[in-house]
Amino acid sequence: MASSSAWVPVVRRPLDADQARAFAPMFKALGDPVRLRLLSMIASAGGGEVCVCDLTGSFQLTGPTISHHLKVLREAGLVDSDRRGTWVYYRLVPAALALLAGLLDVGSVAAGV
Repeated sequence: MASSSAWVPVVRRPLDADQARAFAPMFKALGDPVRLRLLSMIASAGGGEVCVCDLTGSFQLTGPTISHHLKVLREAGLVDSDRRGTWVYYRLVPAALALLAGLLDVGSVAAGV
């Protein structure tokens, strides 16, 4: 992902083609309701991480389908994971959400700056 000095909020300057290509997978990953719910469950999990075994029961989807959605979130750089025995534990990548939040920051426009 582009460093924070390589981009500014979209209300300040349009993204160039490379920046748009870098951010698009993150937004695409968040554009699915299941993935958005999964991300929120991971982000709000006590202890900073959650076992996939604790996520699957919240959906009427198969385990492989949940795993696919988690893979998309991981490949987009929004979550990270590690395997412990037979289970995989997921945690949020806070810097990724901060990057998206900064990109979408309209505070300077709202303040008239």
